[in-house]
Amino acid sequence: MKYAICTVPAAPVRKEPSHRTEMINQVLFGELMQVLDTQDEWIHIKTIYDNYEGWLTHHLITEVSEEIAQTPPAYVATDLINPITLPHSLMHIPMGSSLTGYDTETRLLWDEQYKYHGTYRSIPQAFNEDLLWRLIQGWLNAPYLWGGKTFMGVDCSGFVQVIFKVLGISLLRDAYQQATQGSEVLLSEAQTGDAAFFHNKDGRIIHVGIVLNGNSIVHASGKVRIDKLTEQGIINTDNSKQTHMLTKIKRMISL
Repeated sequence: MKYAICTVPAAPVRKEPSHRTEMINQVLFGELMQVLDTQDEWIHIKTIYDNYEGWLTHHLITEVSEEIAQTPPAYVATDLINPITLPHSLMHIPMGSSLTGYDTETRLLWDEQYKYHGTYRSIPQAFNEDLLWRLIQGWLNAPYLWGGKTFMGVDCSGFVQVIFKVLGISLLRDAYQQATQGSEVLLSEAQTGDAAFFHNKDGRIIHVGIVLNGNSIVHASGKVRIDKLTEQGIINTDNSKQTHMLTKIKRMISL
């Protein structure tokens, strides 16, 4: 097996080949990956979308050809949950899932046993601020989960990555990696759709969120929430306390 595709709604990716180790990521349905190594039931993979490595079990993926693996999906699932039918069962996949090999007429995916019945958007596509606001509404109050990328549990960079994927912008997985992308702008110049990054006391970037109207931010911290954004950082709207220290703001999209 040289290349594989995720065939479950969200596959947990572990730091090491053991269920007891940290979940560092989730691979969503339809995401493609390169197989680097195998160890019993465990597969060491590197995702093609963002070059992120980790371990998952073979039950969650299936082999695909190099041609399929190297062809970027043209469509992405856009609802929080989206139905797919198989010959004898039904599955629901999350927002941000890649519709690999999708045929808009037949609704069949790369393997014709999968038929997609959800909403979708072609990628890439021009930034749509109205769509951004609609996407955010569905994620509010989603619980924080380290390594998560669905509304059932998501971390800060996973949330930002999935939202931007639906908007047609490819971002890397972790906050410090995402901070290397885009062009820097001042807070006074910030617009809806910019990404704001935050550091810890050692100066390391540990958090990211999406700017709203220049003075608010939607981010995953405890849960997905909207808070106030200032030159100093994030101010929690519930208790008026500062929770994160602002490092920089990056424009990932052409407004």
